[in-house]
Amino acid sequence: MSRERLIYLPLGGAGEIGMNAYVYGYGEPDNERLILVDLGVTFPDMDGSPGVDLIMPDISWLADRADRLDAIFVTHAHEDHVGAIGRLWSRLGAPVHARPFTANIARRKMEEEGQSPDNVRSASAWPERVQAGPFSVAFLPVSHSIPESAGLVIDTPAGRVIHSGDFKLDPTPVVGEAFDPDLWAEASKGGVKALVCDSTNVFSDHPGRSEGDLGPAITKLVQDAPAMVVATTFASNVARVKTLAEAGRSAGRSVVLLGRAMRRMIEAAVETGVLSDFPPVIDPDDAKTLPRDAVMLIVTGSQGERRAASAQLARGKYRGLELKEGDLFLFSSKTIPGNERGVIRVMNQFSEKGVDVVDDSSGLYHVSGHANRPDLQRLHGIVKPDTVIPMHGEHRHLRAHAKLAAVSGVGSALAVNGTMLDLTGDAPKVADYVETGRLYLDGSVIIGALDGIVRDRIRMALNGHVTVTVILDEDDEPLGEPWCDLMGLPETGTSGAALTEVLEADLHQFLMRAGDKTLTDDDKLSEGLRRVARQSALTEIGRKPEVTVVVSRLG
Repeated sequence: MSRERLIYLPLGGAGEIGMNAYVYGYGEPDNERLILVDLGVTFPDMDGSPGVDLIMPDISWLADRADRLDAIFVTHAHEDHVGAIGRLWSRLGAPVHARPFTANIARRKMEEEGQSPDNVRSASAWPERVQAGPFSVAFLPVSHSIPESAGLVIDTPAGRVIHSGDFKLDPTPVVGEAFDPDLWAEASKGGVKALVCDSTNVFSDHPGRSEGDLGPAITKLVQDAPAMVVATTFASNVARVKTLAEAGRSAGRSVVLLGRAMRRMIEAAVETGVLSDFPPVIDPDDAKTLPRDAVMLIVTGSQGERRAASAQLARGKYRGLELKEGDLFLFSSKTIPGNERGVIRVMNQFSEKGVDVVDDSSGLYHVSGHANRPDLQRLHGIVKPDTVIPMHGEHRHLRAHAKLAAVSGVGSALAVNGTMLDLTGDAPKVADYVETGRLYLDGSVIIGALDGIVRDRIRMALNGHVTVTVILDEDDEPLGEPWCDLMGLPETGTSGAALTEVLEADLHQFLMRAGDKTLTDDDKLSEGLRRVARQSALTEIGRKPEVTVVVSRLG
């Protein structure tokens, strides 16, 4: 009897939306050959990760087994699926496979981080296959909010798995392939052991709407606007950018693209042939010379990002262009949970300028790129898998998706990050749990979530900081009184005296009482001073700050 098994292990993206990284393996236990599907990022927030630039999955488990990793497959070019390729590839070293548009973006990611773009290989769509150890993998075209998205047909000696990637059932996607149910049915012939499936919109009860439905409403909005029109959307949504640009052209306006990410996506789409008829655009300098009702700007920053074009226009000028009273700003996008404050801040800044802001509350100007609940049921019916394994969602999404599968009489298995499933038998079973977590890009350095750096930063932000300095002479006696430097703390407390004076007096009293065992031991002395400073601050201001003690000895 063969001991070989087929395993599935999410390292990111299962139990959260973003930071996708999914491992499949086949072989004898603890000696499987491996492939990785996607390697993405998620974005920080000031509450949980202040100062952090990007968050990536902790791939330590996989990096420790890099000699068994045969390939990396990227389903599409959204940041939460491809964004960590350049920064983490050196720890894995396996060839990267993607369809041409996604490969174009992945190569740019690699080049930006000093990696050779030759490690990224372009693949054709189904039925062409990529052989990677015991895996035979094909890219199955699907519609999504970015060109050339794909699910993966993963054939193994233990059976076929279909990994859906992000998808929607869109018959008219404007750019990219329409969803083809016959193609997916063909790929499912012969039986599918498991459908590992997108869960993002499982709580949306109505069927998803097509990207092609948006054109008329957006065009009318732009045509009716009396002055300058500015629209923002996800830079990667090439179809939406095209719809917006065509609306501007239909209204007789010159179109300007603002934002490096948006220009990069359009360039990649043109270079790879997925976009051939994008309306002509003009330079921002040329737009400044035109009447305001003859200009339409399409800009980055739909999520309120401070450095993006939208936020800069909200604060003042960007590339010499400025919004004024009577102009129109359109959010042709959905606000991702967690980004609400940034978006509302931008909206209010525009309102203060007299700019009319239109968002998606009417449902006229944005459609989701993910399958809604009825669409998920339809895909279950097309693929007819033995088991549905929900992914790409928070825990509540995964659980609801598992219940949805049961409604159709399909079994399911719920696996959050770090849960290794054995898919070999008639039903999945948990084989192991592995340590997972997050990596932070902090400036130019990658740090671990358990390194304590972000935790200490949060604690300093919440509690303030005190630096205590004390000097001891050659006889281990205090030379003068200790002194304090404060950061992020009030100058006076409940006593009405200066906080520094109160702390320094209490610290001096501690030094005067300290015995030789304390004064001759830097660790004991530092801990005592730290404890006194925190307790004294708690009495004065009701807060225990972080404390750094500097002990200097003469002689």
